[in-house]
Amino acid sequence: MFNLLVKDVMERKKALILAPEATVREAAVLMAKKNVGAVMVVDKEHLRGIFTERDALFRVTARGLDAQTTQLVEVMTINPLTVDPGKSYGYALVMMQENGFRHAPVIENGKPIGIVSSRNAMDPDLEEFLSEANRREYIRAEK
Repeated sequence: MFNLLVKDVMERKKALILAPEATVREAAVLMAKKNVGAVMVVDKEHLRGIFTERDALFRVTARGLDAQTTQLVEVMTINPLTVDPGKSYGYALVMMQENGFRHAPVIENGKPIGIVSSRNAMDPDLEEFLSEANRREYIRAEK
């Protein structure tokens, strides 16, 4: 699993993108609808930041800010660490763990193309695939 490439693990369909001027409420509604924990904040096709469920809790709710009027640019994580789609998923996991976050935008040629999360490590389909791959490898080794 850790040797899989980020591009094979990342969530393209669940990668949410909003403008810096979008409100926290807009982001929260979209995140809830898509059942994801982060939104990439993009301006003119360039990643400017990331807004996560933790940002909503610590930077908005804990400070008593109004989600209806607070813009993402005011509370997002600016210039987040990113990962290249050709890196291993293990590399991405270590980077996230060492830096204390759970989501990393995937950038290719300077543009955001997806997002990878530590949660991907628990994806049931991926676990099933890896289990089957390991079973086949074990059977080959016994022959």
